[in-house]
Amino acid sequence: MENQNRHTRIIPTMRYRNAPAAIEWLCKAFGFEKHLVVPGDDGTIAHAQLTFDNGMIMLSSVGGGMFGRLMKHPDEIGGCETQSAYVIVADCNAHHARAKVAGAVMLRDVQEEDYGGKGYTCRDLEGHIWSFGSYDPWRN
Repeated sequence: MENQNRHTRIIPTMRYRNAPAAIEWLCKAFGFEKHLVVPGDDGTIAHAQLTFDNGMIMLSSVGGGMFGRLMKHPDEIGGCETQSAYVIVADCNAHHARAKVAGAVMLRDVQEEDYGGKGYTCRDLEGHIWSFGSYDPWRN
């Protein structure tokens, strides 16, 4: 079946208890850039978009509503996640070093992947799991 919409993008969405701090940390540790930040009430974030090259994540502060009932933080479920993001980076070793200096908790240090490229996995400041690597499934 042919893809009718070649502009489709999948954008991970996340929630943070301290979203303003998370935004700053994600930019410092992982190299994201602020694209749009919409403040909410009482120092919260109603909606934010952070870019990394041609990719994007969206995030907001933890709150009520439907997502508040459907989503749990890693510390509420034994440090587990039900999904995580993989981000393609040009220099995996340099990115790993940057994240480590910023305080990312390494779950798997940089290693060569059997299917090509290098990769590593870590937790961010609120325990969400991220993987970064040089493997690009669109090119390999």
